[in-house]
Amino acid sequence: MSWQTYVDDHLMCDIEGTGHHLTAAAIIGHDGSVWAQSSNFPKFSPAEITNIMKDFDEPGSLAPTGMHLGGTKYMVIQGEPGAVIRGKKGPGGVTVKKTGQALLLGIYEEPVTPGQCNLVVEKLGDYLLEQGM
Repeated sequence: MSWQTYVDDHLMCDIEGTGHHLTAAAIIGHDGSVWAQSSNFPKFSPAEITNIMKDFDEPGSLAPTGMHLGGTKYMVIQGEPGAVIRGKKGPGGVTVKKTGQALLLGIYEEPVTPGQCNLVVEKLGDYLLEQGM
């Protein structure tokens, strides 16, 4: 399966039959290279990915400054140190799941809930980890 298929069919899927889906999603290598992304995923800077990777190595490093993605600042909220970073901005937010080789990113806006976004992103991330990715 291509990485684009994972984005299109698993990250940008209809959530729980609600007809809603994530606003944007991407799979990005640890080095910041884009493996696949939705057409509307924001253009991000290499420094933004470097800072996200640093937070996985040093949990809490993003908390004072917030997490930036595509120029948007997200307040870092509870995640799983070394595995998941969650960010919130107004009625939306972002979930970042780290696998052995990549970062899975899902961006959402209402009516999608933080829990729904977490479930979609983390479920695929857990699957890829099981596959040795």
